[in-house]
Amino acid sequence: MNRMIPLSLGLAASLVLLAGPARAVDGTLTLYTSQPNTDAQQSVDAFMKAYPGVTVTFVRDGTTKIMAKLEAELAAGTTLADVLLIADSVTMEGLKARDLLMPHPDADISAYAEGVHDSGKTWFGTKLITTGIMYNTSATMIPTSWADLLKDEAKGQVTMPSPLTSGAALIHTATLVGNLDAGWGYYEALAAHGAQAAGGNGGILTQVAGGEKLYGMVVDFLPIREKAKGAPVEFVFPEEGVSTISEPVAILASTQNPDAAKAFVDFLISKEGQELALSQGYLPAHPDVAVPEGFPDRASITVMPFDAAKALADAEANTKRFAEIFGQ
Repeated sequence: MNRMIPLSLGLAASLVLLAGPARAVDGTLTLYTSQPNTDAQQSVDAFMKAYPGVTVTFVRDGTTKIMAKLEAELAAGTTLADVLLIADSVTMEGLKARDLLMPHPDADISAYAEGVHDSGKTWFGTKLITTGIMYNTSATMIPTSWADLLKDEAKGQVTMPSPLTSGAALIHTATLVGNLDAGWGYYEALAAHGAQAAGGNGGILTQVAGGEKLYGMVVDFLPIREKAKGAPVEFVFPEEGVSTISEPVAILASTQNPDAAKAFVDFLISKEGQELALSQGYLPAHPDVAVPEGFPDRASITVMPFDAAKALADAEANTKRFAEIFGQ
């Protein structure tokens, strides 16, 4: 069954509010993250304001590269990372299966919808980043559903990120295949209709905003932000529903400062921490926090069900099938 998510317009009025009652934690903490640099710095600064006894440094790169770095360090028997904040839950499920994540059983997730966080409390969603349809405003056909990308007006005009290079795209593919009646037949029809798949979400934004393609599957905040800057793009939440990534945070089992690491997780999933996500222009995962400017009301967005553990088990087969369909 599809579930719905709530939202309203709002700002994180004051980061002073983020400095709620702080635990007596101190020392150093190292964050490995795929957040954009500005967002990562804001997250770290806000946390240190709330917990002035902790000094946080961060290492930032794309999820694929940050995971390659972490895996190399784990293979060598040591890593500086205490906390991991990356794009997708499937990667977190892989780490969980190898007992590389520390559970945080005391984390308060009572306000959140089921599925946003790991039921075993090893990883915790910090946002709801959906994938829907963006289109160039010069397009004559305005899509309202995934099926519209198969219309004649979209022939040869659709682009999407590849799950071979994008974790969000892998989750999106698994979600659509698992929820649309056509399953893999939908992607086969897209390929036959001239759709192209390559790279990540940033490249899709560039192609559609520049008019190279008229339609693209892309994460929500990119076209919504660019529209606000004057780009000729619009974003649609398709009527069948959208896929989501939750930019989860987790504590590595090897952390040298578990108290500070737990405090960091608690901060990000608290209502105050979710206000920070809102101020950065993201759709907060917390249902009681408002929505960024340019987003519709939460109740109008349908989120398709997604099983991260199943997606992990199916990842190799899904990427292989996608590559076969699009000749990658």
